[in-house]
Parts: sequence; structure tokens; C-alpha cells
Amino acid sequence: MRFNGLRELLPPLLSMLTVTGALGAMLGSSKPTFTVDYKNNEFLMDGKIFRYVAGSLHYFRIPKQLWKDRIQKMKAAGLNAISTYVEWSLHEPYPGEYNFEDIADVEYFVKLIQDEGMYLLLRPGPYICAERDFGGFPYWLLNVVPRKRLRTNDSNFKKYVAQWFSVLMPKMEPYLYGNGGNIIMVQVENEYGSYYACDQEYMIWLRDLYKSYVGYKALLYTTDGCGYSYFTCGAIPEVYATVDFGSSVFNVSQCFQYMRKTQQRGPLVNSEFYPGWLSHWGESNPVVPSDQIIKSMKDMLALNASFSFYMFHGGTNFGFTSGANTNRNTSHYGFQPQLTSYDYNAPLNEAGDPTEKYFKIKQALEEANFEVSNEISPVPSPKGDYGKLTLEPLASFFEKITQRVKPVTNDVPLAFEDMDVNTGFVMYETILTDEQKNFTGVVELKVKTVRDRAIIYLDQKQQGTMYRAKGNTTMKLNINPAVEKLSILVENLGRINYGSFLEDRKGIFDPVKLGNQTLGPWKMIPYPLNETSWIPPIEPVQSVQLPAYFKTEFVLPENSTKCLDTFLDPSGWTKGVAFLNGINLGRYWPANGPQVTLFVPSVYLVPPPANNTLIMLELEGAPQDLSVKLVDKQNLDKPVAYFY
Repeated sequence: MRFNGLRELLPPLLSMLTVTGALGAMLGSSKPTFTVDYKNNEFLMDGKIFRYVAGSLHYFRIPKQLWKDRIQKMKAAGLNAISTYVEWSLHEPYPGEYNFEDIADVEYFVKLIQDEGMYLLLRPGPYICAERDFGGFPYWLLNVVPRKRLRTNDSNFKKYVAQWFSVLMPKMEPYLYGNGGNIIMVQVENEYGSYYACDQEYMIWLRDLYKSYVGYKALLYTTDGCGYSYFTCGAIPEVYATVDFGSSVFNVSQCFQYMRKTQQRGPLVNSEFYPGWLSHWGESNPVVPSDQIIKSMKDMLALNASFSFYMFHGGTNFGFTSGANTNRNTSHYGFQPQLTSYDYNAPLNEAGDPTEKYFKIKQALEEANFEVSNEISPVPSPKGDYGKLTLEPLASFFEKITQRVKPVTNDVPLAFEDMDVNTGFVMYETILTDEQKNFTGVVELKVKTVRDRAIIYLDQKQQGTMYRAKGNTTMKLNINPAVEKLSILVENLGRINYGSFLEDRKGIFDPVKLGNQTLGPWKMIPYPLNETSWIPPIEPVQSVQLPAYFKTEFVLPENSTKCLDTFLDPSGWTKGVAFLNGINLGRYWPANGPQVTLFVPSVYLVPPPANNTLIMLELEGAPQDLSVKLVDKQNLDKPVAYFY
């Protein structure tokens, strides 16, 4: 255990002195303090009673230029604090390579919140869940931490956490409340009671790591679900334990009782109060009624509880950043990849517009005497209906011109991570031997593990798909002596972000069999597809073999004095990825649903007379006219095809 001198000996004395405001006098200091009054069950800010109503807002789901707008709208609703995770994978995409630019400029985000006079609840994890790929962990941890040792006292895991915190936390220290900043609370880990490891040595180590940076300049806290078993593994000595639950809980006092069983005194806190819920491909988009939210909210206000809406504004999982869940005790069946949209049925929708829920929450907070800002009156922003765009075929996946990453060869298939591939696709190819082609007729292809979705080709002709959510890992193929090549295009649909199957490696990592013959060697061609700047200048063609890229260039209408938010509608296309001006807007899958449109922030467009470039990677089927639309209305509610 780390020893910090006097501070390590003072927790009981500190809690007693700070409730009376005597700490500053004893230490000869008037520095700001944010503490717990255990006697009167209150938070104290500089010795005065304080209660917060916060909302979650994730900087990594919103273009940087729009952060201020979202923060101001949250303040206008009556919130006095914002809660955010810090996404490790965004900031350290490769070991020792750090990114704090543009959408990763977390310091600027914190400062914007402070400039608006709002407080911050910081949640650096290192695991965050958040329905993000791998729960916010960088993918390369799978290559450097032994299996089943993530979120444990394993020395390798702790080494990388400590290195990451040595970069992040000094950036956050100036913003701690005790240093004159606006960070009043810092969360240790995240819903650890829901993780199978239940490693208290790790949690104590992590607590002390936090203490070495935070000290008593902000309040350390944990968050766990509504159940005593969660608190058994998630609570940490000397760290304030809070609960999370949504409006589906009939009696909010019931969930707060789990807090009370863990710590008998202190203010009641719901650190994740759900005004909406997350969505998966192939499932209907969930809707949480506004009146249900308001009732639970009023119940918590009556109990003098502090709480944070999760989410108040969800935003978008641009690129390949969305995660996945699994709803069974297996990592195969029950796989649930999450949508590109993180609208979350939140008070501010995906485009940042206020909803009916927003105004009802604002009214309830005003009635509860929270300070509702009237500096701005949020209204839906105008949206661009830019009409129909026709694309042209550009190049097939099977053409070498589209390859950026050097192929890998091996006797057996390798996982994405073994090839140091994080996102996108890998094409697995093998040449069939004469012996393998001697089957002549229908023969069974067996791929023991597919993570997550595979399209099977014989000599570049599609034969069918295998999808992890369906558990279908066998397929009948018609083999004849003329067949040369078997290709399997595997798509990473997002690593699992919650539960026991967090170590979710992608691709194929077992021998592949055709009948009783083991296939190989394999040539594996990665397509990470984070962006499209690597595609060389190539002229469109008349037709192209799918999967393939399609392209169009367009200029916004001449009377467009400024670019407007809009939505890309790929109706008629099947499944793929869209890129605007080199930015990966995310996965589209209208054939499956429920999401159809992709949100296009105005800041991703360029005004006339400049050209905008749209590139679409379509995997399975494009409309005859190769058209898409830029429309002014979102569509997240298409009837689903259930595991198309």
C-alpha cells in the first residue's frame, strides 16, 4: 500500500473536521474543499451544503466544435454538473503513443465546462464500459496482458494502467476542485461489482494510485448496480460508494438501501440514472417514457439525493468505436453489436436537439428550485435536406489497388489482434488443393469460431454469410475442380464492453475445415478502414465486384450560407461503412435495422463552392441507381430483420 504521510493517517479526522469547515483553519489554508458530511448525510462544498443534478456527456462522441453547444443546453435545463468518462483507447491507440488533439482534447472539454460555471464528475476508469469497443480499453492490451487478467492485480495490467495514468492524471490535476478547478468527484474503476474477478487487491491498488494524484482535492467514489452482490465486490474502503439504476425501478428507496448496507451514512447518490437505453442491431429501438423518468426523478429529489442522468446527450459512435454485449453465458450466441447511433432516447437527441423529455426535466428541476439558466432557449437546429446523390463504382475489395496494410501469411488463420489489427475487416484467403477439390459436389465448410460476421466466397462469388449472433459456423458449398480460391471476409462488429467476456478477440483463430480436410496456408489481408485518405486517386468504372467502394463528389446548394447538420439515408443499400470527406461516419445496416440514417454533423461538411466527397464501402448489395440521400430527419426506428 502506498504511504502518503499524514494524509494516510487522517481519513476519519478529515471527515469530521471538514464538516465544520475547520480543516482549512487547522492547516492554515483556505483552499476549496468538497467533502462528505456523514452526520447530516450531505455533500459539503467549502463547508456549505451542496447537491448536484448532473448529466453524462462524452466528448469522444461529439465533434469538438459542438461541445460548447451541448454543455450550454445542459446548463439551461437546470443541471449544475456534467459527468464524463475518459476513453483510454482514444488517447493511447498504440502503446506509448498519446493523442490529446481534436476530439481527444479532454483538457479543453473540462475547461469549457468550468467556463460555464458547471462542476465535473470525472470517470477515468481505466475500464469505462460506455457501450464502447472493449469497454474503452485499447485493443493492444489483449496482446500484452495474460488472458483472464484484465481488471485484476496482474502486474502487467497494472504496469500499463500506471503508465497511462502518469500521462492523464497530471493533465487533470489543475482542474481538481481543491486546486481551484471544477472536478468535484473522481470515480475509481467502473461498476466493478459486475465483473467476475472480484479482486480486492487490485481495487485497493487502484484506489491508492488515484490518491497519489487526487489526494483530498476531490472526492473519490465508486458506482455499482442495484443489488447487494454488486457492492460486495465493487465497494472500496475509504472510497464513497454510490449506486446506479433507471426509472424501471418501482421503488427508488430500494436501490438506495444497498448503499446504506455498504455505508450507513452520507448523501444518497444515483450515479447513472437512465432516461433512455442503448440499442443493438437487429433489435427494436428502446423508448423510455418521459413521465416515468419524471416520477423517479421527483422521488429522488424528495429523498435529497444527488443523481446524474446517463445519458443526457448520447451523441454518435463515429467510426468503429461502438461496442457489443452478450445476453447469454457464452461469447457466441446472444452476441449483440451496438448501433452507430448513441441517441439513447436521451433528453438531447443524437443531433443535440431538445426533446419533450428535455423540457419536462427542466420544468421539474425549476419546480425543485434548481437554477435554470435562461441565457439560451434551446430549439431544434435547422437540418439540411440536400437531396439525392448518385455514386459511381470505384474499386472492389478483391483488387490490389485497395490494399493498404501488407498481407500476412500463416499455416492457420490468425486473430485480428495477432496481426496487430484493431478495426474493420480481414480477408482470409486460401487456394484449394487438388485433393480438396476432389470432393466434387456439396461439402460442408466448418469455421469453429467467427467473430463477428463472415461472408464466404468461392472465386470471388458470394456463397453466404456466417454471423456470430446466429451461431451459424457451418455452410454447404458446391465444390468442383474448376474452383481455385476460398475467401472469407470477416468483419469486426465491436468488442464486447461488459461482463465476463470482455476479452473479445476478433477474426478466425481455429483451423478451418472443408469436409475432413484442414485448409491452409492462409493469406490474410487487413482493411482497418479508419479513414479513406489511403485510397489512391482512381477513376470510377462501369461495374464492380462486391464488396466494393463507391464514390461521389457533390457541392452543397449555392444558397447554403452555412453548412447544416443532416442525415445520410442509405436506404436500398445493404450493409457497409460510409466516409464523408475522409471521416468514417460509422457502420450502416438498413437491411437489419433499427438504425437507417447516419448523423452528419455540419462541421463534417464543407460549404460551396468546395467539393464534398462521399465514399461508401458496400459489402453485399447496392441499389440499381447507386443513390443515397442527405435528409433532414433521423430514422432509428425501422422494423428489424432480426439478425439479417
